Amino acid sequence: MRLNSVVSAFAFGLILGAGLVLSGMADPDRVKAFLDVTGAWNPSLALVMGGAIAVAAPAFYFARRRGSAMQGCGISPAGSAVVDGKLLLGAAIFGLGWGLAGICPGPGLVLLGYGARGALVFAAAMVIGTRLAGFFAPPEDA
Repeated sequence: MRLNSVVSAFAFGLILGAGLVLSGMADPDRVKAFLDVTGAWNPSLALVMGGAIAVAAPAFYFARRRGSAMQGCGISPAGSAVVDGKLLLGAAIFGLGWGLAGICPGPGLVLLGYGARGALVFAAAMVIGTRLAGFFAPPEDA
């Protein structure tokens, strides 16, 4: 991997982490409050997602028209557009974990960096889940 790619990845990861902390989305209680639509609902997550879409959509549009990322590497579309049982099962497991813990991978890594309680357990579960998914998934070349 080229040095400028590593520096870019680090910089964008730092920006994402700072955005998660500043917006409060690294706080599992805030995320759980968003999911509690019948109780003390907090719409802030929807506002953060809307702002992220408003910023990202034009960038994706221009990158797709250009045919390459800013660093010149190609842009490939997502894997499959087929909604199958594996996709639904994976989405259900992700949603269940997100709803119970109030943490998804991005904020989980931010919390791990903070040394927050439970973040190590979350990160270990994420690694184990990723390994299990790789074990059950067919190889890419097949």
